[in-house]
Amino acid sequence: MAPVPPTKQSKRPAKRAAKKVSCEDCFFHANMLCALELDEPCSTFRPNEAQLRPPQQLRFVFRQERRSRAAWAFPSAQEQAALHA
Repeated sequence: MAPVPPTKQSKRPAKRAAKKVSCEDCFFHANMLCALELDEPCSTFRPNEAQLRPPQQLRFVFRQERRSRAAWAFPSAQEQAALHA
């Protein structure tokens, strides 16, 4: 049996070490909105650089009324009396 030549290894980008986050880096802690006193960041951690803002809301536009009358209406008192008389 012939020896198998070594294959080329694919060049993968080296993984960067993740920056260790702390509670001081959190948006809520930086803006004095955090009530927790923990040694490590909590599950609600948000980076302070994100400048948390709510998404822009859609404008409320009233639709034009297309009907001049309702599609159905209850019978008037006179019409009900005529039906049951």
